[in-house]
This record gives sequence, C-alpha cells and structure tokens, in this order.
Amino acid sequence: MPTAAPDNPIIQMHMRFDENKLLVMLFGEHDRNIAQIEHTLGVMISSRGNELEISGPSESVRLAEIVLNELYGLLKQGHAVNSSEIDGAIRMAGARTSGGKIANVSTPRAPAEPIQTRKRSVAPRSPRQADYIDALRNHELVFGLGPAGTGKTYLAVAVAVSMYLTGQVDRIILSRPAVEAGERLGFLPGDIKEKVDPYLRPLYDALNDMMPTDSVLKRLESGEIEIAPLAFMRGRTLSNAIVILDEAQNTTPVQIKMFLTRLGEQSRMVVTGDLSQVDLPPGSRSGLAEAVEILESMKGAAFIRFTNEDVVRNPLVTRIVRAYEKREKRVRASAGVGDRT
Repeated sequence: MPTAAPDNPIIQMHMRFDENKLLVMLFGEHDRNIAQIEHTLGVMISSRGNELEISGPSESVRLAEIVLNELYGLLKQGHAVNSSEIDGAIRMAGARTSGGKIANVSTPRAPAEPIQTRKRSVAPRSPRQADYIDALRNHELVFGLGPAGTGKTYLAVAVAVSMYLTGQVDRIILSRPAVEAGERLGFLPGDIKEKVDPYLRPLYDALNDMMPTDSVLKRLESGEIEIAPLAFMRGRTLSNAIVILDEAQNTTPVQIKMFLTRLGEQSRMVVTGDLSQVDLPPGSRSGLAEAVEILESMKGAAFIRFTNEDVVRNPLVTRIVRAYEKREKRVRASAGVGDRT
C-alpha cells in the first residue's frame, strides 16, 4: 500500500466506465498503461468489470482520476493511447515526478484544443506546450525557446499545417540557417537543393508527420509550402503566410533582423531555438539572444520558455539535458570563483 504524508492521507476512489472494450485499451497490453500510471503517481489501481478502484495519497489519487478520464476520453475520440500519451496526460494534470513520487503539483488546467492535421491530432503534453499552442494561435510573432525535444518546431509546424488547411493562411514557409555549410556550401556535391536539404530535413520530417507525402510534394511543387535556407528570405515580403524560422540560435544579429522584417500582411512568424546550443564561430553573437533582449517587452510578441521538464522525447533525453545543465552550472560556478580571486 502506498504511503503518504500526514497532510496527504491515504484514500480510495472508485471510477466507473461505460465501454468495456475501451477499458481494455485503457489498461493496455499486460496492463502496462495502468502500471505506468501507478509507478509515476505512486498509486495502486485495481479493476472489477468496468469499475476501477484507485488507492494512495489523496493528491496522487486525484491526479490519477484526472489522467484516467483524459485517456478514456482520447480513446472515445478514436485516438490511440501509448506511453507518450500517458506521460502527456500526467504532465497536463500538473504532476512533476521523481522516482515515482510527486515532487511538485500545480493546479490542473483545462486541456488545450488539439491541433487537427490531415494525418493526426496533436495535443500538448505539458502545460508549457499548451501555452505555446495558445500563443501560436493568438500572436503574430512567437518565440519558442528551450532545449531539444520540447516540441518547439513540431508544434509550430502542426499549427502551421492546421492554419493552412483551414484557409487562415495561403502558404507555409519553413526556414533554417545552414550554419555548418557556411562558405563551404559550394564544395558540397549536387545542386543548391541537394546541398541544403540535409540541414532542412527535420522540417520535412515534421511536415510528413502532419500530411500525406504526396500532398506535401504537390504543395512543395506549387509553392504553397516552401522550405528554404534563411539566406533565401532576403529581399522578400512574406504575406498571407505562416513563417517558421528553426534553429534561430545559429543566426547572426543581421540575419535575424532581416528575417523578422520580412513579415507582411495577414502573416505570422514563429522563431524557435535553443540558446544553449549555438554553433556560430567562437566570439560571434547569437541573433536570437539579441532579438530576445530587444523584443521581449514588445506588444504583439509572445515568448515561451521551455525547460527540461517539457522534454517529450525518450525519457533518456530528459536525463541527458539535465546532466548537461548540471555540468554547465558547475562550469559557470567555477569560472565565477576564478574571476573573484
């Protein structure tokens, strides 16, 4: 039986579900979905027919109830439930876990409306992702900042596809700086498309997750969807479009200013980047860092800062990000001590 603090007493709660077939899917093969919820929230879940009993610390039981209802609702809508969906439901319920114990609990928020695309429905898997989706839908300029694996680019592409499919914009324009190529781009084999495609591949991958491949190819040919290096944006005015600049930490101040000033009528811009992974030459100033400093208080712009708690890839990615952050803190602390002596 789970243990709890005096102010978080052990309780039992009963839940009833209407459809036994969906309940089997909720439990998962060999009850693995229920086992994940039990381990993460520190509760025990047992079943009899179409009824469940949850026992554990009161706060954990309350969160488990929210998670189970959310997952059951997804099944009723025809969505599959897997480990990632369970993790997302727990995050959205306000749980922050460490070794199966709740480390921090916030008030659960109403779930954001999922993003509808041709191939899938994309739902936020953390409160910050929900804030990000809201910002993407309601602001002309959005900065998504934070570590890898937090959904910055994926969610931006999902919203772009949704807006395009519903006629809110006429075009989707995706861009990245090809920093690693630099002046050596001409030495790579192939035409210009073949030279830069490796740097743009993550954008193609995200698009193909949202739309059938033949549909993506057709729209790439027509120009309704455009994927291009940042240098190709110079001198253009981008109207009636949603424009995404990915890996913006690798822009120079001149480049990002050029990009931001391309914004035309009835358009939106999204700028994503991780300021801890700048690949510019040593001593170069990141344009993203400068833009954040200059524009953060500007009306009409939204800034969403993700942390390692928002990483939604393999759990190992979260641990990798945390390990690097700890090392960077130690390095900065050591440098600080050295400066003072």
